[in-house]
Amino acid sequence: MQVFKLLEPYMMDSTRSPITKFEKYVLVLMRLRLNLSVQDLAYRFRVSKSTISRTFNHLIHVMNRRLNSFILWPDREQLKMSMPMEFRKSFGLKVAIIIDCFEIFIERPSKLLARAETWSNYKHHNTVKFLIGVTPQGTISFLSKAWGGRSSDKKITENCGLLNKLNPRDVILADRGFDIAESVGLMCAEVKIPSFTRGKKQLSPLEVESTRKIAHLRIHVDRVIGLVRNKYTILQGTLPIDFLISCEGQDPVIDEVISVCCALTNLCASVVPFD
Repeated sequence: MQVFKLLEPYMMDSTRSPITKFEKYVLVLMRLRLNLSVQDLAYRFRVSKSTISRTFNHLIHVMNRRLNSFILWPDREQLKMSMPMEFRKSFGLKVAIIIDCFEIFIERPSKLLARAETWSNYKHHNTVKFLIGVTPQGTISFLSKAWGGRSSDKKITENCGLLNKLNPRDVILADRGFDIAESVGLMCAEVKIPSFTRGKKQLSPLEVESTRKIAHLRIHVDRVIGLVRNKYTILQGTLPIDFLISCEGQDPVIDEVISVCCALTNLCASVVPFD
């Protein structure tokens, strides 16, 4: 109810509207949480499909504008004060963010160029890809805009604005696909990724222990991504292609949907224990 009270003053009010403000709010949450179709929602609320689409697009824009401040990059002192013990034991107070990319299925674009740019060899489907960053205490502190599924993790990381937020001596935890040591080094920061066995028969004992520590702590970003997907099942389905279209002065609906889902997830209890 507190979220609704925050949004209510900014929602369109019309005496001709067949549904109330609260019903509009519930409608959007039902689509996000349950992945109900437009036709299903139109039947439930006894309105036309066009009314459902307009209501969803308007309110998701309002929610994005009002809730995106919940995705906050904390300053270093805040990170130090809330650093979980398992991170302190392995990396001291230096870890600023844990990053990973996740993909959302989309309908097949009609244009060949868009079809090629969104094709994911990993998922074998047309997708959009997002870079997500999680603090050591498990809150989402960074979310990129949508990129085509063909984009590499390195390209997204270097062009989404994440690096500009780093402070000297910050440490990033990432997976092996993030070959970003040079670009992160230019910001006087450091990236920690699991060691490769490429070119050698096996890892040294020191590399094995370092990889084990990184993998144990990096798993928290996968847990957060799983939490967002499980709470908001719209992210488990195939999103319509018109979600990628942006109106003048607004982000594409797909960016706003992911941002709202992550902001609402930040209002829930963390998946990372402090002790």
